[in-house]
Amino acid sequence: MRKKVNDKFNPLIVKEKPKSVISEKFRGIRTNILFSTADNDVQTIVFTSEKPAAGKSIISANVAITYAQAGYKTLLIDGDMRKPSQHYLFNKDNMDGFSNLIINKADYNKAIHKTDIVNLDLLTSGPIPPNPSELIGSEKSLEVFEYLRSEYDFIIIDTPPVNTVTDAQLFSKIAKYVVYVVDVRKNDRNAIKKGKELIEKVGAKILGVVLNKAPEDKSSSYYYYYGKDK
Repeated sequence: MRKKVNDKFNPLIVKEKPKSVISEKFRGIRTNILFSTADNDVQTIVFTSEKPAAGKSIISANVAITYAQAGYKTLLIDGDMRKPSQHYLFNKDNMDGFSNLIINKADYNKAIHKTDIVNLDLLTSGPIPPNPSELIGSEKSLEVFEYLRSEYDFIIIDTPPVNTVTDAQLFSKIAKYVVYVVDVRKNDRNAIKKGKELIEKVGAKILGVVLNKAPEDKSSSYYYYYGKDK
């Protein structure tokens, strides 16, 4: 089932207003990620937050668009098989996606959706399963990622909040790299620290933190990126 994005505000800002200050901030996040490791081995990146409604889904979608616009063959995965949202943002159906790809009920051609953005594909969550964590941690899931890595330059995974369920940890273990989204206005220091520890517990590296929903400054920017986790 599809749900149209609010016509008054399209959250895919980089697509709709590529020359805006905010779009430039998203490109800044992409650049920071590209230069975040000396080995230049970042290919798969998890976007998560410490709590719901921090804005990670919109941020991950816009960053994925910046990769595609830079000429990289990019895949955005909706790894939130509990409350998926990427199919709404891109106005795609969710009949086939990640969940039924793992259980061999769909092939890659059906599960992966072409978007109207050159170089950007979308792997929706698929039907909501009763056991998301088990699917993510399965051998089949690892096989899927092995194949996807051979097909794409960059893969971005939108996951549930790390403190809510184990899904983000499981994806982080696979991806190895994480961007942590924090709601500046409504957050809990201890919850942020707990989320950071859960990510690091599985051996993943936090590339940086996006501070979202900050008061607008003179440049009208409300997305910020810090290259090191502290």
